[in-house]
Amino acid sequence: QVQVVESGGGLAQVGGSLRLSCAASDNIARTPILYWFCQPPGKQRELVGVISNLGSTEYVDSVKGRFSISRDNTKNKVYLEMNNLKPENTAPYYCRHPDNTSWGQGTQVTVTS
Repeated sequence: QVQVVESGGGLAQVGGSLRLSCAASDNIARTPILYWFCQPPGKQRELVGVISNLGSTEYVDSVKGRFSISRDNTKNKVYLEMNNLKPENTAPYYCRHPDNTSWGQGTQVTVTS
């Protein structure tokens, strides 16, 4: 498996921004797709968005226009830029490598009004 370590979470006010990072233990340049998930309180883990090895991205409707995923293959990192945060974005966030069968520890995002 590829170890992933998420970071960058914290407290943010409604309308604020955070930038999450995901550091992978192996070269991700040829990894075809990488995922960001979150698990809001009381809910199952859900997809936030994905990024391909060519840099194309897809997002769930609830974050379109507010969140942006990018990747730096030279640093083996994936990022989740979160803007105009809302209380419903409160959750731990996880990145996911397609070869993994388990999850990283995630990074907690808490949005306060």
